[in-house]
Amino acid sequence: MSGRLDSAQPYALGLFRIVVGLLFACHGAASLFGVLGGASGTGGTVDAGTWPGWYAAVIQLVGGGLVLLGLGTRAAALASSGSMAYAYFKVHQPDALWPMENGGEASAMFCWAFLLLTFTGSGALGLDRLFARRTSEQEKAAAERQTPVAA
Repeated sequence: MSGRLDSAQPYALGLFRIVVGLLFACHGAASLFGVLGGASGTGGTVDAGTWPGWYAAVIQLVGGGLVLLGLGTRAAALASSGSMAYAYFKVHQPDALWPMENGGEASAMFCWAFLLLTFTGSGALGLDRLFARRTSEQEKAAAERQTPVAA
């Protein structure tokens, strides 16, 4: 059974990445465009350029979209993880120590999920792998063209 689970690991990681990216992008879309309940569930949006709400929403939308697609996953996940660490420690943690007490569960979970993706990469089903495969095939073809043929 361990062998089957090991072979499915890249696909499970890819599905994890897709779900986390989608959920994160939805938070950004809600804050920026007022969809899915809007900012804070009020149907409104955050004012453009306001610190830190608008910038956090942009990171959520762009970072979540990139992670969802598996494009620049490690960099997008690192930026998103840092954004959520900031949100937890500056917005939630001053209210109480534990996430259950301060409403910071989502920030803490997103922070750790994105930190995991920073180290694991996109897994299967990501554009990172498609571009990496295409680049390695082009490099291999170029190397074959430059290798002299032995006579």
